[in-house]
Amino acid sequence: MTMRLDHVQVSCPPGGEDVARAFYRDALGMTEVEKPELLKARGGCWFKADAAELHVGVEQDFTPAKKAHPALAVEDLDGLAARLEGLGYPVTWDNETIPGRRRFHTADGHGNRVEIV
Repeated sequence: MTMRLDHVQVSCPPGGEDVARAFYRDALGMTEVEKPELLKARGGCWFKADAAELHVGVEQDFTPAKKAHPALAVEDLDGLAARLEGLGYPVTWDNETIPGRRRFHTADGHGNRVEIV
């Protein structure tokens, strides 16, 4: 059986789409993709960059994910870290936990943990 990851979903509070766009589209550089017509009424927004697809869904009783997280691989790790810091997002480096792997953690505008490798 062949399997691949189709997408990852994180949550935001009702009305939180613009904050999500500021992080995933504007800061990370992902492209917002149109949600299917039948799903638009639920709110949220979807993003894609190369093979990575991330959906932001609306949760009425939203609590940010502090442990569970998507991990996104990028070509310019240092450049993205500097960009995120310049935009006011937190950057916490962790280059020792997994030998040979450089990575940092950040948080989207709603406080959801995001790993960048």
